[in-house]
Amino acid sequence: MRTQVCIIGGGPSGLLLARLLSLSGVSVVVIERQTRAYVLSRIRAGVLEWGAVEMMRQAKAAARMDAQGFPHDGCTIALGGKEMRIDFAKLTGQRVMVYGQTEVTHDLYDALDAGGVEILHEVSDVEIHDIDGNSPYVNFKHGGSAMRIDCDFVAGCDGFHGVSRGTIPRAVHKEYEKVYPFGWLGILSETPPVSHELIYSGGERGFALASMRNANLSRYYIQVPLGQKVEDWSDDAFWNEFRRRMPEKAADELITGPSIEKSIAPLRSFYSEPMQHGRLFLCGDAAHIVPPTGAKGLNLAFSDVKYLFDGLLQFYENGSVEQLDGYSTRATARVLQAIRFSWWMTGILHNFPGREEFEQLMGQAELVYLQGWEIGRRHLAEQYVGLPY
Repeated sequence: MRTQVCIIGGGPSGLLLARLLSLSGVSVVVIERQTRAYVLSRIRAGVLEWGAVEMMRQAKAAARMDAQGFPHDGCTIALGGKEMRIDFAKLTGQRVMVYGQTEVTHDLYDALDAGGVEILHEVSDVEIHDIDGNSPYVNFKHGGSAMRIDCDFVAGCDGFHGVSRGTIPRAVHKEYEKVYPFGWLGILSETPPVSHELIYSGGERGFALASMRNANLSRYYIQVPLGQKVEDWSDDAFWNEFRRRMPEKAADELITGPSIEKSIAPLRSFYSEPMQHGRLFLCGDAAHIVPPTGAKGLNLAFSDVKYLFDGLLQFYENGSVEQLDGYSTRATARVLQAIRFSWWMTGILHNFPGREEFEQLMGQAELVYLQGWEIGRRHLAEQYVGLPY
């Protein structure tokens, strides 16, 4: 099999890159380890920066998002019962869009199906070869048969546990990681959201987040120690603890109901450099992971796609490799700022076991600073709505 760009990974970044390239006349094949049903069952982020919104529009996959998404002009941060609204529109002139990652993935699949782009699911034993030359290829098994894709470039969009990052030689590859001593227990419930805008709440009992997917679908989280399991938490136990961590008004107005999904996500900050080697380019979780506190995971993946798409399009339009050669540098500049922001947000809003009293005091001082100084709120708002591409 021959194509111009082989994309490994059928998550949002791989699908978006495939859609943008195919619309521009570049041939692509997507290979994915899981079934389509599995990919579409994953519950992930729900906040899109406006740059990501515009990329969905560029991909001609935004009709449902524009009709059903919820533009948000701000969010609330609460600590110890004190609330502070961060007004994105006033502070930055920008907003974000609440629209679930699952819906984004649905829309991209539908667009690719309509465009006839080939997506192979349930592949195994993926190996990437000859990335240092001009003719890389990918071997894998599909439907019990050995297959090979010859291509010009390989896009590694296969996540933290994929094969792409490990293909880069260890001699030129370095990783940075921080694993946090807690996770997020999240539930999805068919209940009206307690707030139209997100509420980030920190306090003595730990962090909690109130978010939403639509007018009758809410997504709520609480910080839990590592080692706890979903089975340790009944719905009633979750609601009782969540209510204790919310500001008083939100706690009083909270409408509860049976969970339709419940999971615990560990938190880590991770970065791998470089994000390219030869003709292999990493996108999204294959190169970096952030805690969900700053809503940056999907958005960073989309900015990676933007930079890689620009470089590939330049190559196929005029043969220039200038943007491709600079891909890792361009992407990394934005990635590191988002990693820093997510680490900072996580630090000021969560309780860390064994944390020194001085560090706890400084976390509280950060929030007092935000309350008292507009420049601090503007910094938070600028980072949250997303840095320019």
